[in-house]
Amino acid sequence: MSSLLSPAQLDALRRLDTCTVANAIETFNVRLRDVGFADSSVRCVFPKMPPLVGYAATVRIRYSGPPVEGLVAVERTDWWDKLLVVPAPRVVVIQDVSERPGFGSFVGEVHAHVLKALGCKGVVTNGSVHDLPGIEAAGFPLFAGGLSVSHAYVHIVDYGKPVEVGGLKVNPGDLLHADQHGVLSVPKEIAADLPAAAERLLERERKVIELCGSGETSVAKLRDAVKGIFHEP
Repeated sequence: MSSLLSPAQLDALRRLDTCTVANAIETFNVRLRDVGFADSSVRCVFPKMPPLVGYAATVRIRYSGPPVEGLVAVERTDWWDKLLVVPAPRVVVIQDVSERPGFGSFVGEVHAHVLKALGCKGVVTNGSVHDLPGIEAAGFPLFAGGLSVSHAYVHIVDYGKPVEVGGLKVNPGDLLHADQHGVLSVPKEIAADLPAAAERLLERERKVIELCGSGETSVAKLRDAVKGIFHEP
């Protein structure tokens, strides 16, 4: 839980789209370029919402059929206490470990409102979600593997442990950035430096775009303009 960002630093990250943050991370050479993000199996449910930035609170769920007794699985709320240990702003990351991930949905409108009241800013899951109109009206971002009309018998297995969604491994307290493009893990040791690095990249990109629309474009000029953009030295 170390290296927490100030509210101003979090806001600076929130003003950037996730692709720009990913590009900025690459300039620091702190990890390989094919890790640190979820694949396209986890999709943004509300693409028009602003970027989601926060620290991961992790949960694992499973669908395993009806309980031995009764028709309703036991509702657990003990994980809310563990959730509050994670610094705000929080992003709830839910791994569905079922044989059929996403068959039943864990997060709907009521759950979204409860999580929002507990200082959570959104949910990321490889499972399903439901009640989209109410959740969208609440301004609560969702990133999910799909949709389901029913809870079925989805229930919590454990919480506060490492999870994996869309190929992205997430530990409790990891810093996440997500928007319409997908979900990204942000190395906390460079997080405060990313907005400045992003601005440098964006300035280079603006010059290329201006050149392309100038009517004076040539292959030689383009080659010179894109140096340091497509492959940062």
